[in-house]
Amino acid sequence: MQKFLKRIFYLFLLFVSTQNVFAQLSEPSSKFTIARLKYRGGGDWYNDPSAIPNLLQFLKQHTNLQVAEDEQRVGIMDQELFSFPVIFMTGHGRIEFSDEEASRLRNYLEHGGFLYADDDYGMDKFFRTQIKKVFPDKKLVELPFSHPIYHSHFQFGSGLPKIHEHDGGPPHGYAIFHQGRMVVFYSFNTNISDGWVDPEVHGDPEDVRREAFKMGTNIIVYALTH
Repeated sequence: MQKFLKRIFYLFLLFVSTQNVFAQLSEPSSKFTIARLKYRGGGDWYNDPSAIPNLLQFLKQHTNLQVAEDEQRVGIMDQELFSFPVIFMTGHGRIEFSDEEASRLRNYLEHGGFLYADDDYGMDKFFRTQIKKVFPDKKLVELPFSHPIYHSHFQFGSGLPKIHEHDGGPPHGYAIFHQGRMVVFYSFNTNISDGWVDPEVHGDPEDVRREAFKMGTNIIVYALTH
């Protein structure tokens, strides 16, 4: 049922611009956006503030999704958490979830929510520890290149693109599943979201930035349709 409702939500956003009966979605608050997760522990959850607005603009240009212009920011204990189908987290450092936060995040994810976490070189050990607190009975599993998240809108036959080379080696995409549905996607050793920021921030070549945007699009399309 949750999977069915998410598909309906995606199609609803997809075709809303042509249906007068859905006119209320012209209001910014009713358009799809990505909520950046605020977390405790001292890590820079606010890193790269231009990333999500730029991805939303790419989604607007390359899909038929009705999207907002700006990100929202939400804490795990905020009442609004369950209003967002997709939340995003990144950073370079420490993450800390209380027992209550871990329980509430799990509840959000098990009831239709989706978390995309992108390691910005430094949060890996903290993320793994804290997500284990959220799902002590589940493991992060590496996805094969054939997984639909790599093919949901654009084609990535070799899995995640490599955006930044900080530590060398190939990128890795991991996931946690609940009752067969992916609830967490974690990109490691690539830093996809760095490729979404304004070009002058990191000076990435345009082709590299485009690959980052395309992969971000795949993640969002997959999250809204599965």
